[in-house]
Amino acid sequence: MKIHKVLGLMSGTSLDGLDLAYCHIWKKLDRWKFEIKETRAISYDIDMRARLKNSIDLPADELLIFHNTYGSWLGKQAREFIEEKELDVDIISSHGHTTHHQPQQGLTFQIGSGQQLANVSRHKTVCDFRSNDVALGGEGAPLVPIGDLLFFGEYDFCLNLGGIANVSYEYEGKRIAYDIGLANMILNHITQKIGLSYDENGKLARKGSINNDLLEGLNRLEYYKLPFPKSTGYEWFIEKVVPIIDATVDTTENLLHTSVHHICEQVALQIKTKSIKDQSTLFVTGGGALNQFMMELLQSKLAPTVSLVIPSKKLIEYKEALIFALMGILRMEQEINVLKTVTGASKDSSSGVVYLPS
Repeated sequence: MKIHKVLGLMSGTSLDGLDLAYCHIWKKLDRWKFEIKETRAISYDIDMRARLKNSIDLPADELLIFHNTYGSWLGKQAREFIEEKELDVDIISSHGHTTHHQPQQGLTFQIGSGQQLANVSRHKTVCDFRSNDVALGGEGAPLVPIGDLLFFGEYDFCLNLGGIANVSYEYEGKRIAYDIGLANMILNHITQKIGLSYDENGKLARKGSINNDLLEGLNRLEYYKLPFPKSTGYEWFIEKVVPIIDATVDTTENLLHTSVHHICEQVALQIKTKSIKDQSTLFVTGGGALNQFMMELLQSKLAPTVSLVIPSKKLIEYKEALIFALMGILRMEQEINVLKTVTGASKDSSSGVVYLPS
């Protein structure tokens, strides 16, 4: 039995930082298994967070320079982690950081140069998992559902609450998945106005009350009316959501409370309309699963037919890094890692670009 030893790297739209997960992944009786052996979370400093946040506005030449700079930085973090923990690594599998995502224009871009990452880390690297799917007419997102299918297929629904909320589930023998809409991105935007990177456990949100005008404004967003497959990202958030939040005069607590209600309403609407069983399970990961107020509210909106399953903190925090580790293995094995039923592409694909260290 071959054990793949992979370092998965993930930087999400919530701009919290870089997640590193060193994983052993193997196949037993045609089922993929995993063990997360070592992890590290590296918070972005103020400068790096600002550079990533503002990279969408950079001219092309400056964006490509930052692409290389960030790739070198990723390589440095990976190398230091590997050396400090004395890890035996076959490959590094990196999502990069999404700066542009406009699949309708045939465009998706994740900064973090694979060649720079490979050279600095001195390890074979797989990255750029979205471009091929977009070239095949797909959304290039979400990508996590391949891991939901292969690792967590026993649950009826898999929900990830990162910067964006996305869901995946099995329907008539096919994996269906799409971005539901807002999650931590809106909450972090609100807390950053008062100097906090996030609302720990939803403590501030719990103290607030609903601003009905804000709730109605968020619920009216056109994105929620679109059919799937669909995906969204930072550009949509900046263009459509930030103006609504910034135009609303209210306390931080009320803004957070209302936003959490909005997130839970939209998630519950999707889950309840897709559930076909008397009792379903919803497996929840991503930073939002650590927001106790959000989890309590979501469970109340889904009861009594859907029960939340919240795993260990390690799996909550590192599931995406784990799944990108799996995607890197699947690419190296030339197995399917992006599903057309999820993205709307013309065919399934084994996506990702392999870079060898020089």
